[in-house]
This record gives sequence, C-alpha cells and structure tokens, in this order.
Amino acid sequence: MKKSITSLFVILGLTFGFAQENDFPEFTGDNFSLEGALALFKKSNSLEEFEKMLNQEDNNVNNLDLNNDGNIDYINVDDIQENNTHIIVISTFLNETEKQDIATIGIEKIAKEEATLQIEGDEELYAENTIVEPFDTIDNPEKSKGGPNVATISTQRVFVNVWFWPSVRFLYAPNYETWVSPNRWGFYPRWWKPWRPFRHSFFYGRCATHKVFFHRTSNRRMFFMKAMYSPRRNYSKIIVHRNKKTEVIFKNNNRRGNSFKILRRGRR
Repeated sequence: MKKSITSLFVILGLTFGFAQENDFPEFTGDNFSLEGALALFKKSNSLEEFEKMLNQEDNNVNNLDLNNDGNIDYINVDDIQENNTHIIVISTFLNETEKQDIATIGIEKIAKEEATLQIEGDEELYAENTIVEPFDTIDNPEKSKGGPNVATISTQRVFVNVWFWPSVRFLYAPNYETWVSPNRWGFYPRWWKPWRPFRHSFFYGRCATHKVFFHRTSNRRMFFMKAMYSPRRNYSKIIVHRNKKTEVIFKNNNRRGNSFKILRRGRR
C-alpha cells in the first residue's frame, strides 16, 4: 500500500512538472492581451494614462518577458499622427538599444463625430494578421418558416463608433500634441514595480474577461497603416520571438553588453 501511494505521488509530481514545463503560449504575443489593451484604451483619458494602465499588474494585460530577465517588460506607448489618422504603437525596450513593437492601434476619423479603430499584433510575436476590434450586436426578428406563431431572432454584429471613447476624443482635441513616451530602458516611472511573469494558462484565465466586447477578425479596415507605420516599425534582431520553438539564453552581462545565443528547440 505504501509503495502504491509513493508511486502515485511520484506520477503526480512528474505530471505537474511536465505541465509546468510545457505551459507556453502558441505564439509569444499571446502573453499580451490585445483585447485587454483595447479595454484599457477605451477607458483611458490620455495616452499617458493608457501607458500607466498597461503597466499595472492588476489590469491583467501584460505577461511579456521578451528579454528573459525574469521580470515583466515595461510597455511604452507612442503616437504616429498624419492628418485625421493615428497609429498608437505599443512597444518595449529589450536593452539600451533594442526595441520591439508589440502591437499597433490604428484609429481613423471617418466622419463628423465618427471614428473606427483596430489593434493588430506585431508579426514577430503573433500569428499573421492577428487583428482585434470592438463589436456590438443587434437582434433582428425574422419570419419563421415553422408557422405563423413561431418567431425567430438572428443576431448581427454591427460597426462600433469609437468617437465618444475618452481616449479617442483626447487624440482629436484641438490642442493635442503628438504623444511620445518619455520612458526608456533603465528610466522608468517611480510608481512602476515589475513583477514576475505568470504561467501562460494562469494569465489566460486572468485576461479572459477582456474578450467579452472585443473579437478577432480577418477584415482589415486600417488600410493606411502599412504606409504610415512600416518605415517606423521597431523590430529587434537579437531574438526570434514568434513562437515557442525559439528562446534566448543570455550568457552573461559584461561591460561590452549582453552576450547571448539563440537556442532552437522543438515543441514539447
């Protein structure tokens, strides 16, 4: 009996250890919630406030540690503006010189008091064309083929006008000046306290509530983004982040900078 109980604990321990070891997202960007970023953007009153909210642990949006230093990466927010369009760039510094973009929010004013937006994950971190947008639904009653007294209702997703979001009104205010984050590698706000990353399955559960009012779509609305954003995109060449086949091992930290190697491995 004792041998059976001991064997059971050994099996459970190995199973738990294996689960811990294999608790990786399909894509590295899955450790940053695009839906959560839009939820915070919706209720922010400025881009400065939006950046602060992205970097607060209890908002359950950021679980990235792209430079593998054991701490959550600080998220920067910058704006690229041309006429009535804005691209909000969400990014992080990996060291003093390397910066990696995480996602971009494209916003376009399409009429008086009417605007649309989408957020797209960076191609190095997410699956191709990972796009998220707000959505709403309306119920349409329809005549039923089952008889005169049988009613049916179809649900239809409709366009969401984001003009009245405080963050959008902030961007289109007459006195708005293009926002660039003042924070850099090693120079962070006093209030910021990094935390250790969570296991992905735990993080996934924490940020699930953000998906109620935002959904992924294959319909690209922000056609202006490529021309505006591509020449200014930040992409770090020191890591291949896209999926869990690759990880970065930092060997040491010396006066000449970090030395590292890229270790390729198959899925476990």
